[in-house]
Amino acid sequence: MYDPGAALIVVDVQNDFADPKGGLYVPGGAEIVPLINAEMEKAVAAGALVVYSQDWHPTTTPHFEKDGGIWPVHCVADTWGAAFFPALRVLAGAELIRKGSGGEDGYSAFSVRDPNSGATSATRLQSVLAARGIERLTLAGLATDYCVKETALDGLRLGFAVEVLIGAVRAVDLRPGDGRRALAAVEAAGGRLL
Repeated sequence: MYDPGAALIVVDVQNDFADPKGGLYVPGGAEIVPLINAEMEKAVAAGALVVYSQDWHPTTTPHFEKDGGIWPVHCVADTWGAAFFPALRVLAGAELIRKGSGGEDGYSAFSVRDPNSGATSATRLQSVLAARGIERLTLAGLATDYCVKETALDGLRLGFAVEVLIGAVRAVDLRPGDGRRALAAVEAAGGRLL
């Protein structure tokens, strides 16, 4: 599964999502962390790349409900909520992709979208992967129905082989079944569910 042509993408395992006190708590978010840490061990041992994505919003953004968006305030840059969940192992010198720092919607680790114009622009993830010759992605993290799904779909569109570790993701489920539908969409687009 892992080798130097593969990357493990750890999606948004941050306090605001994983901790019950977080601003946008994902039920069961903390329980996936030991599984992710174990996957990191396997990935590193096989020479694969590990990349972490992190929501990193300004205090005011059209992404937030208070400013016209749909989400409660979460993952404001340099706050407790934006920090990685303490139980997550964060490798020294690992690649870190921060998204939403300009006030954009940052669902995919590959791209951000202006919430007003809808225009998208790339993060540096694709160039990081290209520089290492990465062809295959394994995804784990939060949340299945938003950032994991969008990262997986973007990865597939960009030509990567993508697999999602279904035991190591959890969904917001704003509407019951959103997480299940997100995984089905990834599978329908050519991704593998493991």
